[in-house]
Amino acid sequence: MAKGGKVPKGKKITLNVARNCIKITFDGRKRLDLSKMGITTFPKCILRLSDVDELDLSRNMIRKIPDSISKFQNLRWLDLHSNYIDKLPESIGQMTGLLYLNVCNNKLTTNGLPVELNQLKNIRTLNFGLNHLDSVPTTLAALKELHEVGLFDNLLNSIPNSIGKLPKLKKLNIKRNPFPKEEESELFLDSIKRLENLYLVEEKDLCGPCLKKCQQARDKLYKIKSMATAPLRKPLFSNLVSPNSMAKESQEDWR
Repeated sequence: MAKGGKVPKGKKITLNVARNCIKITFDGRKRLDLSKMGITTFPKCILRLSDVDELDLSRNMIRKIPDSISKFQNLRWLDLHSNYIDKLPESIGQMTGLLYLNVCNNKLTTNGLPVELNQLKNIRTLNFGLNHLDSVPTTLAALKELHEVGLFDNLLNSIPNSIGKLPKLKKLNIKRNPFPKEEESELFLDSIKRLENLYLVEEKDLCGPCLKKCQQARDKLYKIKSMATAPLRKPLFSNLVSPNSMAKESQEDWR
């Protein structure tokens, strides 16, 4: 933020600029990619491109998403991660074709998530990670098509059982939340054998600070894991020039 608390002046997006940012995905979808453009306000001109299938406004400085976003009725994929958004509009519930919604790394609170999210009956992936949620929205229990949910790095102290009862849920990330006991999250995951932890954002889609934080956490985990499972050091035979009898039993591996 600029000195004096003023919001920095962002890049102005014109209709021509937006049109030039439309890409065709490998599966033939139209994606409007306005990521990393220094945008501070939602560009109204893109409402004239509402026939796109995917919209990427990630890694900008956007603070508010207007109700008019519901005009993107063809949208299947919406990426808003790494902005300053603290509230989603109620009209987002009208975007019933959405399959993927990423609002990771914003300023969202539980109160900033509208109940209309329960109208996204086709949604398969939701990423709420790196926000300020202190409870899991009850609306998630109505989303029966959910496959993946990211709730990592929030302020959660419990996970409702209704989340575990989602019939198609396969991947859930609830890491780094202030649960009263560390084993609580582990017990919750263990109770649903089909689940596994994951990061829903690929490295290429993360901003610098987020990527660094995730890499540090991953490196720490790998270090602990390697210490626990380190194999015994095998003796080296520097003068051995032919495979021993055990190696001969698996010639393909030896070669």
